[in-house]
Amino acid sequence: MVHIWERLLTRPKLRVSLLLLAFLLSLVVSPGDTRTRSVNPSTEETVETYNKYYNYVDLTIRLQSLVEKYPHLANLSSVGESVGGRELWVMRITKDPSRDTPGRPKFKYVGNMHGDETVSRQVLVYLVEYLLAEYGEEPRITELVDTTDIYIMPSMNPDGFEKSKEGDCDGQNGGRNNALNMDLNRSFPDQYDEKVLNPDNIPEVVAVMRWIKEKKFVLSGNLHGGTVVASYPFDDSAMHQRQGHYSSAEDDVLFRYLALVYSKNHQVMKTGEPNCPDSPTEKFKDGITNGAQWYDVPGGMQDYNYLYGNCLEITMELSCCKYPPSSELQQEWDLNRESLLAYIAQVHIGVRGFVKEAINGTALANVSIVVASIRHNLTTGEYGEYYRLLLPGTYNITAVAPGFTPMTVNSVQVVEGKATELNFTLAPVVTKAAGSITVTEKSMPSTDDSNISTTTISSDSTKTRLVPSKGGNSSPAVRPPEHQPIQPQEFRHHNYADMELFLRKYSSEYPSITNLYKIGRSVEGRELYVMAISDNPTVHEHGEPEFKYVANMHGNEVVSRELMLNLIEYLCSNYGTDPEVTQLVNSTRIHIMPSMNPDGYEVAIEGDEQGYSGRNNSNNFDLNRNFPDQFVTITEPRQPETIAVINWLKSIPFILSANLHGGSLVVNYPYDDDKKGTSEYSPSPDDKVFQQISRAYSQENPLMHNGHPCVTLYPSEYFEDGITNGAHWYNVPGGMQDWNYLNTNCFEVTIELGCVKYPMARELPKHWEQNRRSLLEFIHQVHVGVKGTVSDLTDGTGIPNATINVEGIDHNITSARTGDFWRLLSPGTYSITASADGYKSVRTYATVSKGGAEVVDFRLTRIHSDSKGQSPKGPQPTQNPSEKKFQSLIKELSLGQGLEELVRSTATDNSFRYRGYKDLSGFLRGLTLNFPKITSLQSLGQSVEFRTIWALEISNKPGQTEPSEPKIRFEAGIHGNAAVGPELLLEFAAFLCINYGKNPAISRLINETRIVIVPSINPDGREQATEKLCTSTQGLTNAHGKDLDTDFFGNASQRVVEAQPESRAMMDMILDKSYTLSVALDGGSLVATYPYDKPVQSVENEGTLKYLASVYANNHPKMHLGDTGCSNNGQMGNIPDGVMRAAERQSHMGSMKDFSMDFGHCPEITVYSGCCLFPPAEQLATLWAENKKPLLSMLVEVHKGVRGVARDKSGKPIVGAIIVLNGGVRVFTTEGGYFHALLAPGNHNIEAVADGYQQQRQEVVVSSYEAATSLIIEFDMDNNIFGLPREFVVASAAASMTALVVTACIIWCVCAAKSNRQKDGFHRLRQHRDDYDDEIRLTSMGSKKSLLAHEFQDESESEEDTLYANKI
Repeated sequence: MVHIWERLLTRPKLRVSLLLLAFLLSLVVSPGDTRTRSVNPSTEETVETYNKYYNYVDLTIRLQSLVEKYPHLANLSSVGESVGGRELWVMRITKDPSRDTPGRPKFKYVGNMHGDETVSRQVLVYLVEYLLAEYGEEPRITELVDTTDIYIMPSMNPDGFEKSKEGDCDGQNGGRNNALNMDLNRSFPDQYDEKVLNPDNIPEVVAVMRWIKEKKFVLSGNLHGGTVVASYPFDDSAMHQRQGHYSSAEDDVLFRYLALVYSKNHQVMKTGEPNCPDSPTEKFKDGITNGAQWYDVPGGMQDYNYLYGNCLEITMELSCCKYPPSSELQQEWDLNRESLLAYIAQVHIGVRGFVKEAINGTALANVSIVVASIRHNLTTGEYGEYYRLLLPGTYNITAVAPGFTPMTVNSVQVVEGKATELNFTLAPVVTKAAGSITVTEKSMPSTDDSNISTTTISSDSTKTRLVPSKGGNSSPAVRPPEHQPIQPQEFRHHNYADMELFLRKYSSEYPSITNLYKIGRSVEGRELYVMAISDNPTVHEHGEPEFKYVANMHGNEVVSRELMLNLIEYLCSNYGTDPEVTQLVNSTRIHIMPSMNPDGYEVAIEGDEQGYSGRNNSNNFDLNRNFPDQFVTITEPRQPETIAVINWLKSIPFILSANLHGGSLVVNYPYDDDKKGTSEYSPSPDDKVFQQISRAYSQENPLMHNGHPCVTLYPSEYFEDGITNGAHWYNVPGGMQDWNYLNTNCFEVTIELGCVKYPMARELPKHWEQNRRSLLEFIHQVHVGVKGTVSDLTDGTGIPNATINVEGIDHNITSARTGDFWRLLSPGTYSITASADGYKSVRTYATVSKGGAEVVDFRLTRIHSDSKGQSPKGPQPTQNPSEKKFQSLIKELSLGQGLEELVRSTATDNSFRYRGYKDLSGFLRGLTLNFPKITSLQSLGQSVEFRTIWALEISNKPGQTEPSEPKIRFEAGIHGNAAVGPELLLEFAAFLCINYGKNPAISRLINETRIVIVPSINPDGREQATEKLCTSTQGLTNAHGKDLDTDFFGNASQRVVEAQPESRAMMDMILDKSYTLSVALDGGSLVATYPYDKPVQSVENEGTLKYLASVYANNHPKMHLGDTGCSNNGQMGNIPDGVMRAAERQSHMGSMKDFSMDFGHCPEITVYSGCCLFPPAEQLATLWAENKKPLLSMLVEVHKGVRGVARDKSGKPIVGAIIVLNGGVRVFTTEGGYFHALLAPGNHNIEAVADGYQQQRQEVVVSSYEAATSLIIEFDMDNNIFGLPREFVVASAAASMTALVVTACIIWCVCAAKSNRQKDGFHRLRQHRDDYDDEIRLTSMGSKKSLLAHEFQDESESEEDTLYANKI
């Protein structure tokens, strides 16, 4: 086989890649490893020379040869692929590597993470060879291999290595990062950085993360280059100080020890003085360093291993030169060999053992192993095994699992050397139904490994265990001692600064289960903090419900604020030791907002019982009367706190919530008001569910459940069971709980926590004790009802925004981004239907029991164009990998936080100011000079005063016709006094250009779209407008005093005077008819409008037009709220979703929007970006922040709908074919037969018509989150004539012609015969003239009469007579 590879290596690079790919694809899957591939090794082994680097092909051959030589010890597999398609090879070395043997801890080394740091790559290959060759020869190696499951990945970044150059010590050749220029050691999830990267850009990281999670490694080393030192966690800190900040992990002492093990066995490293040429003075005490103290590295792999992977990892820097000459490899191997071996041996220190279930001895996976005083837990593996690395000492160790009584073993002695063995046996928690215990079992293979030497501690006698009676149910089980959770230790009132420090403290102390984030700011600029608590607190996990508590909405109702801080402390302190808390945190993402109104709190007064000081926000608005309402129009302006919460609720799929208040003691459930505005019962469709979850809270609070909470203050007030319908108590329009229920998937109640609004601090412990159980029990309610996933039957992918309908309950919920859903229900049997755009609905029945969620999964079938459900006939579009990747990008940007993440990751430095015509022109020219490859500037014409109307095209091929790509138009300044729009578009253009080539998503959008920006349609008017005049009409018109938005007429009969030059320039542009979408920016309001401006009774395709406007509004932080809030110009009022038909706002003729629709066949929406037409320049940064995401959303939206190509059977494109959408709106195929039409999500009928061809019909399904549905419309020649089949018409015509010919022949024959008779008569007449004289005379007279009658016929007969004659 070697000679085959030698021939392969002599071929050009492309052939090498292809042959290598063919070879790798022939590999067979190896048993036991996810995504692993066993290899068919070479028959020869090359002797190691230690003087050459192995490229990817060499590495593959080398590893294969070792597998063949040592099949009983080695197994080669791949955990994934690099960007360039190279395998991420991992060599597993252990006795019998084809199976998992419990009792062997898993160890790993990862090398060459930075492609140009190459020593690690070679050293790890040498380590593989050494372990295999010395096995059976050297007792130390034999024992290590027999007792350890060793995994070695020589290269995590094979693409980067191929790019690097030997001898490059400083990394100047760019091989450090992967093929998409991503630093792999800055791309892992980070505890202090919320940045989310596109997984498509870092497949190496995704593969390694999956590998880490699956294998549950115990110890690891990450090998690098560039200096000589061992670095240990943490690699960064919350403050991200560049250098000098020691960021310690909970196992800091252990990490220092592990780093020293490597360092002290390395002759250069242990000196602490690497003497690297680029940093000769750099020193490391004992050759080790804390990562963050050296320099801050967010997104590093070693921290990820520790926080999320059960694994302790350090980073070893092996050489000053990143890619030293190959002649130095022998020296590097000699320096590192002993360190590498000694470090592997450390996987056997500490405590190890198994966790079993008490009833039948089955293994328990995912049990938390908690070491007292070390706040870092790990979990058991598949067979109940665990390995907890610890230094010699005495420890108290607890095993905790949901549904089992925790077990603690005190005074566990850990000695130097081999691990102490400590096994746990957990007893199920005894419930009232003692016989109904369900245990998830996992059989555990025997540990037949005789080489494992351990010290065993028997723990059976230290705890009372549940022992089943021998006599069936005759004897009750013995209940183990009740666990006592840790209670909050300090009770006091926290002002804003104190609360902020408290939150930061707990976020720092419990980084693995907490995530402190902000959702906005109050009127006075205080942060609105939220603490998320979960086992994976930074992201929504599929299948895990989202829960929230919102407190201190009324600033003077402070008990809720303090209880939330108590709850945060309680959950964090008891996680891992208290079964209930651990289960809740592991199975739920809990969001806690201690204060929604921090401004109000600061002015409230301790001791206030029923007052109002601090109740409202700083603008003196009641936040619980400030939400959009179903029955009442809320006229007060929406407050920043309200806006922040609404946007927060729309960004996370919350299921259950409580709004915590004070002033009484009751749970209040929807609805809070009714149509009449009176205090009477106003039930929601889920009234039964709301009563159930309300009682769940009140029943755990005896005083509340009693129903007479505030006898002193309100002696006549009574609430049965401590709950009440909101409107029945008193009418509250604009409340938050109703808005949650009506606008999201979230069920929210309002809980009044105490009779006194601001009690004295000494009363706080009493409130905690009264509400502690209730707060926990209410969180449990998020797990009641049905839950599941809605997925595509074909490929299993989750379907977002699918509708879940419960028969008999008029309230639907929708699935989350990955298709998971939760539907709260009370016990009973229900008919449940799942439906989604483009899919056939599925109905099923589910029975909900008390105290748990029924799992109901739906798999939906796509609706095809064929009504019988068959796949559509005819040619189907083919997709190349690039197209599929772009479709994935569109989906990613359309779902969840995809677009938000793009906005956050593409921040640019801005210096906002208003630009006059001269500056605007210079700015546009500057873009073309700085970005010539993607920009093209052209003049559309000139204004009345001869200012140029500029159009900037941004595309990867500017100025070239690309009919297959959608074309979008952004325009502004049709009214010169609306000065914000031009500045937003100039910034948008700069933003796109600056991020091109840097941000993959922006680059791809530009490559796939033709973007045309017209920043100022009316430059003359803009020159007349004045800054800070919010309502002035100065500059509204052009220099002729004409409002240009009334000057667009397509028919000459409608035009009274000649079009203005600005209007004519834009009309010529619009009539190009190549645009897919147009977005116009204006000012003076906060709303998005869609066609038409002219008064019309109905609008064709209104659903699509309204949808396009709503896309912009929904991505705007304020517009979608529907509150124009424009008190400066009288435009107050609530506009549903911030979208309206343009004519409803201000009806007029001759608008640019209408012209674009009617004559350009392009939908145009107009966005009014703010109430003030010409605000101060200081406000531009805020306006840009508000509109950046909506503008980007339009770039994404233009790629949706339906697109395709029209052609005939021979493949010839058909230009000018008419594509009719839903029987109304028409678009036309352009050059190449291409067409693209935007459509609202749902099912649509498409008809295609072309002269000389048969009409074509198709049904398409358009999604709100997927790229455009692609069609190939193939026309057949039209075989019909006058509506009849061509064959029938031709046959009929032939028959008719035959009949005509026969008839003509007959007539000719008859006439010929008659003529002969006449000739014969005259001949005889001449012969017998005398005999026939009289007869001839009579005949002659008759002939003359006939001639006379013809000659003098009246030609003036009426049309009626003629028609009558014709009918006859």
